[in-house]
Amino acid sequence: MTLFDRVKYLADKRGISLNTLSEELDIGANTLYKWKQSNPKLETLIKVADYFDVDLDYLTGRSNEPDWATTKDLYDLEEMLNNNVNMAFGGDELSEEQKQRIKDILTTLFWKDRNEGK
Repeated sequence: MTLFDRVKYLADKRGISLNTLSEELDIGANTLYKWKQSNPKLETLIKVADYFDVDLDYLTGRSNEPDWATTKDLYDLEEMLNNNVNMAFGGDELSEEQKQRIKDILTTLFWKDRNEGK
């Protein structure tokens, strides 16, 4: 996935157009589209990473996306885990710490199975 594709995907997930993104970040209207063919300025790249609350390595594809998983996989898993807000055991709602531990376990199992092609 290219930088442009990743930014487009993040914008789509947020429900905004690339034009809206460029307006909100105060960058040129065609700047993001130029990323299909050229590299952005670091300053602009940082603005986009900060806007979506992702690190630069993620945004540029250097990390957080194993070659056996896609960005969509990452967001689908995160969305599934975050939507499961009624976690309880024995009728008692779990603490935030307990919920996070369960999410971490499920994430590990998901990636292990995904990596093995299941």
